[in-house]
Amino acid sequence: MSIQTPPRLLELVGRSLLRDQALAVCTLEKLPMELFPPLFMEAFSRRHCEALKVMVQAWPFPRLPLGSLMKTPCLETFQAVLDGLDALLTQGVRLRRKLQVLDLQDVSENFWMVWSEAMARGYLPNATRRRKPARDCPVMRGQQRLTVFIDLCLKSRTLDECLTCLFLWVKQREGLLHVCCKKLKVLGTPLHEIKNILNMVNPECIQEAEVNCRWRLPDLAEFTPYLGQMRNLHKLTLSHVDLPRYISPEQKKESVTQFTSQFLKLHHLQKLYMNRVSFLEGHLAQLLSCLKAPLKTLTITNCVLSESDLRHLSQSPSISQLTTLDLSGISLANLSLVPLQLLLEKVAATLEYLDLDDCGIEDSQVNAVLPALSRCFELTTLSLCGNPISMATLENVLSHTIRLNNLRLELYPAPRESYDAYGALCRRRFAQLGAELMGRVKDLRQTKRILFCTACCPRCGHRAFYDLEVNQCSC
Repeated sequence: MSIQTPPRLLELVGRSLLRDQALAVCTLEKLPMELFPPLFMEAFSRRHCEALKVMVQAWPFPRLPLGSLMKTPCLETFQAVLDGLDALLTQGVRLRRKLQVLDLQDVSENFWMVWSEAMARGYLPNATRRRKPARDCPVMRGQQRLTVFIDLCLKSRTLDECLTCLFLWVKQREGLLHVCCKKLKVLGTPLHEIKNILNMVNPECIQEAEVNCRWRLPDLAEFTPYLGQMRNLHKLTLSHVDLPRYISPEQKKESVTQFTSQFLKLHHLQKLYMNRVSFLEGHLAQLLSCLKAPLKTLTITNCVLSESDLRHLSQSPSISQLTTLDLSGISLANLSLVPLQLLLEKVAATLEYLDLDDCGIEDSQVNAVLPALSRCFELTTLSLCGNPISMATLENVLSHTIRLNNLRLELYPAPRESYDAYGALCRRRFAQLGAELMGRVKDLRQTKRILFCTACCPRCGHRAFYDLEVNQCSC
């Protein structure tokens, strides 16, 4: 049987093999490579577990991308794959010329179909060729351990069956496997369970980490030694960290120091997202001083920051190359925005996205930062929703952004005059002022997309907005 064998004939041969209860590795090794992906898909979907076990042992490619077939996990078929790998590992088969990587990462659903069709036409897609280990993943060239790639999402108090099965298998085969996780999400699993799992994963492979567990500060401090081991981390998201009701200043300082000191080890961190992190006030300078590389993205939302924090932010060398700055939900009312003005001047050459939604910024504060804002020529998105800004100041903003040719999306608050004395939105007045502002924009420059948005509705939480007409909120 050759590479020119008609695909239909290959399919018929493959299905007859699946019905063979005595299917052997030596039989499969005689088959052309292009038959394996469609045959494997057939065995996996129909739960031919014995055939799967044998196919894994005879797999002719260095990588088995199983993740895209695991959209609806089946413990029975997954265990069959692991049994096949066990046969490889325990028989001492050298992995250099056969299977080297079990890929459990979530890839596109049509991956296998594209792969199968490509091979049926007589060529191998990139995914089937032997890949060099990524530079930021410490898989040693020539090593004989099987590498397992997985994206971890720990989102419940108990792991799902397949994940539990996988880590039990990994734990029992210590020294035979190399577990790499590029994306880690921790969304609710108990801390002791997280530690057990991270002890089986090479932390230097982790490039993106998200922690959103409603932890208290001491819990975060207990997790931070693992954070410091993620030396190739590019993106960190931290959300919902509360201070305990009773914590001494000494305990708080010690926990914050434990956390911030880990950033000294993260030489590749480029994106930092922090949301509802209660300990930042008064400690932002401490965190910024530990950053070892310039950030591309800085998002600090729904936190409390002091004027001193803003000043340290504007002075930090780690923010000089920002492309994204999001400070939405931080109360800036009654604060001097000179630090923000200095910050915008520093990042004017690189900043592409600026979000200052719901900061309580008033007219005088907006006018103070406009000269610096008007020099951010790379800006593509600007959002000022939810701030009490008057009609006159909005017109001033629009006149200052006239030279920002890269702006594609602008989101502005409904003029303060759109609300009555009790803070209720007057929709007719909002529509009238929105039309006037849109007319003002057209007089000044060619528009891309501009929206004028109301404050969030107290009932549904959504905003009404004006584009060419008023679009009401969902309630």
